[in-house]
Amino acid sequence: MKKIFALLIGLAFCTMNAIAAVNINTATQAQLETLNGIGPAKAKAIIDYRAKNGSFKTVEELDKVPGIGEGVMAKIKADVTLSGETTVKVADKKAAKEEKKADDKKAAKEEKKADDKKVAKEEKKADDKKAAADKKADDKKAAEDKKAADKKAAEDKKAADKKAKEDKKAADKK
Repeated sequence: MKKIFALLIGLAFCTMNAIAAVNINTATQAQLETLNGIGPAKAKAIIDYRAKNGSFKTVEELDKVPGIGEGVMAKIKADVTLSGETTVKVADKKAAKEEKKADDKKAAKEEKKADDKKVAKEEKKADDKKAAADKKADDKKAAEDKKAADKKAAEDKKAADKKAKEDKKAADKK
């Protein structure tokens, strides 16, 4: 019974690999890299060619992509399609999951960086606002101090004038 079960699982994996097909017109770089003989540079070249020239009309058009020759075409021809949804091999799904996890981690890092910039910008804005309020308060206090000093100077002058008048009056009496 265990042997039959193992055989069925093995057949299921083989079937999944046989069904696996990568749509070269819609596949991502990671999906293209699941093809035998296609690495990051060739996957990027396929995407660039597709962006520049539009969708592939035939699988043979891949031969026009720089870096893809007859040898690579022979390896991938059975695994590529021009339509339908891209399905990758079971073993390659793990790699795709790992790449998605890495992409998610990178996106989270970039989002945190953006959030940090936003917080720093808000803090600077708050600091600038506080500095402006402090300057306004300082200017107001300086104006009040000047007004008080002017008032005191006027009072002192008035007192000095009064004393001078009294001194003159006393001198005149003598």
